[in-house]
Amino acid sequence: MSRSDDVLKVHRLVHAGGSTALLEWLASHLGGWVGVVDAEAEHGPAPEAAVRGAAELGARGVRSAVLHGADRATLLFALDGRRALAAVLEQPHHPDAPALLADAAVALDLVLRAEEAGRREERVRRAEAQVREAVLHLLMNGRLSTAHQISATLGPALPDPMRMYVVECPTGRRAEVMRICRELTGARAWIVRCPVYVRHLIVLVPPDAAAVSATGDPLAEALAAAAPDCTVGVSGEAGLSEAPAAYTQAFHALAVARANGDRHARFGPGPELALAAYEVGVRWAESLLAPLHTHARRRPQDPGGQELRATAHAWLNFTSHATRLLKIHRNTLAARLRLIEALLGLDLARLADQAALSLALRLTSETAAGAGLGPGAGTGTGGASGAAPCLDDVLRDPRLTDWARTHLSALTGPDAPPGARETVRTWLAHDAQLLPAAAALGVSVPGARKRLTRIEALLERSLLQSPSARHDLWLAHRAEDLAGCHKPQKG
Repeated sequence: MSRSDDVLKVHRLVHAGGSTALLEWLASHLGGWVGVVDAEAEHGPAPEAAVRGAAELGARGVRSAVLHGADRATLLFALDGRRALAAVLEQPHHPDAPALLADAAVALDLVLRAEEAGRREERVRRAEAQVREAVLHLLMNGRLSTAHQISATLGPALPDPMRMYVVECPTGRRAEVMRICRELTGARAWIVRCPVYVRHLIVLVPPDAAAVSATGDPLAEALAAAAPDCTVGVSGEAGLSEAPAAYTQAFHALAVARANGDRHARFGPGPELALAAYEVGVRWAESLLAPLHTHARRRPQDPGGQELRATAHAWLNFTSHATRLLKIHRNTLAARLRLIEALLGLDLARLADQAALSLALRLTSETAAGAGLGPGAGTGTGGASGAAPCLDDVLRDPRLTDWARTHLSALTGPDAPPGARETVRTWLAHDAQLLPAAAALGVSVPGARKRLTRIEALLERSLLQSPSARHDLWLAHRAEDLAGCHKPQKG
């Protein structure tokens, strides 16, 4: 090959495979060791002659050098102030080696700089993604002031009020989805990669930027059109302080979107449990959570009350996936859950106690101190001591009865599949576990899953994937039972 052919080959390799491809070809073509040696870094596989030569090259301030040994020659060409392209070749070496390495050094220097710039850009991108995720954590835990302070360094401003979009798409499409969000909202959307589900993006959009109307949602339509398997769930309009509820709404809407032809859906109207239960339930909730809010850590590394509350909230919403959200090991999660159970007197393997804890967390703030009520004043499913109410007292309130009837009405409506109410009750009675519920219903596990999937579309709520509506469904059935509308569940 002529020198021009070699130069062309070098540039093609650099363009197609970067520095690695070029170095591998040079080593194969010249029949020796070829690599980049950094005079200021520790060296692993580099030959001692190459390391010594690179240091000599830098010390003398020359651009190239040849070190001759007994049976090998080390050819060195400076790349920048500290690195050199080195080749250790047996004697006699390829006659075109010096010219080829000199030409390769020019291209290699450029590609190494480009690769380093790419790595720096990737580090910046990851850092920004982590900061955005931190802002999301703050929002979900009600720390709005800190969330605003951190978000101001990145932009845009956090929208308040906002609509929350949960977009499910292939991981390779996320950059395209983010671009569409920025374009259609005038770069006013706050976009976060979901820390739990790798296929999800969470998008906070100012209501006026989303252009939502009674007849459609242009942003959701455009996002769903971005890819054949892209689906979008949209919350109602909410303030930033309502971010956890907005996320749950958007997630439930996503379950509906998976089942319809449009592949996007907005959260259906309906009464919110926390609003219906707040007045009558907040005292019970503060009593139940008092041991959590007043818990003092024994050692600096132990979780405090706020960490335990965040752990409970994350686990109720995402079950075992909470480890991704909290960035903790599964053993740490299990230990924290055992501590929460011990503090609150709950058994979190039981759906009833999960539902009680879920409602209590929604009715109280992170800084609640229990209103002076001691531990054990309320329990998950009944029983009370002193003057503190119990959960059944809350669920007997007429407002909760009305909420429950509205919440469950679709299960017996004209569009309900046969046995919908029985399927849900059986599933709840078995702590929302598919295997025992399927056995009790006399169907296979896939059959039970298919029934619940149809009911998801009917209720416009996610059941099988967390965050799930199973807690609210249990509470609604319990409220109906207490009102005498249905026979109470056993257990």
